[in-house]
Amino acid sequence: MSVKALYEYDFPSADRAELFGDDQLVYVHWEGNPLFCSAACFRVPKAMSFVEFVANVVEPWASSDPEFDPKAVRDWRLNGQPLDEPGDAPLSELGIGHKALLKFTA
Repeated sequence: MSVKALYEYDFPSADRAELFGDDQLVYVHWEGNPLFCSAACFRVPKAMSFVEFVANVVEPWASSDPEFDPKAVRDWRLNGQPLDEPGDAPLSELGIGHKALLKFTA
């Protein structure tokens, strides 16, 4: 839905990439989980490996659901495209950029 401003609106975004330095915002959505009905946003280093990201960011967040099983996490997708075997590569090498959306099922 478009919005019509009543005046000239010319302000830079407060969450633009250049304000985050070596960090970036990454959205994570656990699809099909009614406890997490929308994506959560995390500020993480661009150089963080995917394995570290999952272990230090995703798992602590997802474990607030008592039924979360880290071994059941599968089907990672980046902006709707499958993310096959991300391994220990840094987020930036995997194409996970500022304000990217990662989804998984468990």
